[in-house]
Amino acid sequence: MSTENLPQSPGQTPRKPRVAIVFGGRSSEHGISVVTAGAVLRAIDRTKYDVLPIGITQDGRWALTADEPERMAIADRRQPNVEQLTESEEGGVILPVDPSNREVVYSEPGSVPKALGEVDVVFPVLHGPYGEDGTLQGLLELSGVPYVGSGVLASAVGQDKEYMKRVFTSFGLPVGPYTVIRPREWELDEAGARRKIVDFAGEHGWPLFVKPARAGSSIGITKVDDLGGLDEAIVAAQQHDPKIIVEALLRGREIECGVLEFEDGPRASVPAEIPPVQSHEFYDFEAKYIDSAPGIVPAPLTDEQTAEVRRLAVAAFEAASCEGLVRADFFLTEDGEFVINEINTMPGFTPISMYPRMWQESGVSYPELVDRLVQAALRRSTGLR
Repeated sequence: MSTENLPQSPGQTPRKPRVAIVFGGRSSEHGISVVTAGAVLRAIDRTKYDVLPIGITQDGRWALTADEPERMAIADRRQPNVEQLTESEEGGVILPVDPSNREVVYSEPGSVPKALGEVDVVFPVLHGPYGEDGTLQGLLELSGVPYVGSGVLASAVGQDKEYMKRVFTSFGLPVGPYTVIRPREWELDEAGARRKIVDFAGEHGWPLFVKPARAGSSIGITKVDDLGGLDEAIVAAQQHDPKIIVEALLRGREIECGVLEFEDGPRASVPAEIPPVQSHEFYDFEAKYIDSAPGIVPAPLTDEQTAEVRRLAVAAFEAASCEGLVRADFFLTEDGEFVINEINTMPGFTPISMYPRMWQESGVSYPELVDRLVQAALRRSTGLR
């Protein structure tokens, strides 16, 4: 879709595409989503797009929020939230469910609903369940509104670490050893589920990483060095997801690579390396967002290694049927092989996040990155494609 094709009245100049930036959400990554939205609001070209910020509160209310990105940053080690930015404690934003009507409405109790105008594309900067996992994408498909990023299937696969690994394995991509404990397994036979993890440790050794199967931003992850720390790690993971995944330690270097959709298809950025963080056992949430642990961009790899990780990143993007953008995370093992750990279909997008840093080093600035993602979304239709 181009600007010339947008609806307009006779005699009017073509209007700018309207971008709704949707952020916040019900997941444990709510605060980082708000930070991401602030960065996108600062970077988006206001001469090219009209912008409508919409925040989703932690209890699921869609709220009209202030367009004030300076209030959407981590301050004094505390994350922002949508509730701080809402213009009303009761009003709600309503998306259309009729594909022929893209007009967004704002409604408050006891007041006449207010039309906010049509939305041409949604930029959903939500992380985690109820936003990055295909649920919001399904709503937008029903509404007939184009959106930035992957569709329903790819978003769901990218959120669920178990099925992500199953898809990668089916496409011949290398993944590390893992086991999964589903909610029903834990509920019906807690001792048996725990024994399954212990047997996995017996086969692959300690330490293990215990993770929520469908969460991101390294939230709820625990490195477990021995049997004594296992129960506490399981409880920590289950606070974020009743389904947990347990992964064996892969000794090697952590390498990341960004994938971005261009007009001629997906391309990979220069890769980055996440070096060991001295004050943290691994690259956890605090290291990523609070203490701003530095990554090395570009990663110090050989030309052959760089070419291989870029090839694998694009292969993972294609295997999961992704669109728009992906950050692919790898281990470069001690024997020189790349193993894919996971992909993120809406990766961290703050100014310090690795995805925009990798593309900056690849020649795509943050504002250009935002513009390319919006333009890619405008080119796509909703529905089967």
